[in-house]
Amino acid sequence: MMPRVTPALRATLLVLLVGLPAVPLLAATPTSADESVAEGIEHLQQRWAEIHYTLPKDEQATALEALAAKADRRVAAHPEAAGLQIWAGIVRSTQAGASGGLGALSLVKDARRDLEHALALDPLALDGSAYTSLGALYYQVPGWPLGFGDDDKAERYLKRALAIDPDGLDSLYFWGDYLHEQGRDTEARQALEKALQAPPRPGRERADAGRREEVRALLETLGT
Repeated sequence: MMPRVTPALRATLLVLLVGLPAVPLLAATPTSADESVAEGIEHLQQRWAEIHYTLPKDEQATALEALAAKADRRVAAHPEAAGLQIWAGIVRSTQAGASGGLGALSLVKDARRDLEHALALDPLALDGSAYTSLGALYYQVPGWPLGFGDDDKAERYLKRALAIDPDGLDSLYFWGDYLHEQGRDTEARQALEKALQAPPRPGRERADAGRREEVRALLETLGT
């Protein structure tokens, strides 16, 4: 009786016949852990956009605090997932901006820790978003002695983000905002106009719409 030709056996026969590698012929099946990480990232993305772009300002800090706690639980369950670390950092840095006061500095330090951990795990995760977010922190946070802000570091991180995602809405927006902060408005306008041409991100319609409004608002401040 002929043996049943399984996918693995078929791949092996092809290797013997034509020298093709067997591994690429076998489709990778997502594990439950992979699915849990993807689900966690999607939840954090969606809820962050909802809070940041639709909630009243005076409600955002409390909502972001609750979301940061959820992000921490996701990270604890999947400490190897760079994407979850990135979103923990993004949520915490946004919480710092919404909260203000002395507690904000502690939050941005924690956000930096999350983002640096993400870089150590996978610098290319989420199209280099850790570089974008770290760059934003470094030019938005005050410098010594109040904080760790550093424009030179900000530029290095933002340029790395652009090298990974040269047409991304977020990478271009924060690069344009940084350039504006540096008084380089001609370059800022170029980056921001390019940001408006960024391709849409499936499933992130609310975030895209909100970010594009921020791009347009910044362009208006640049004048003609």
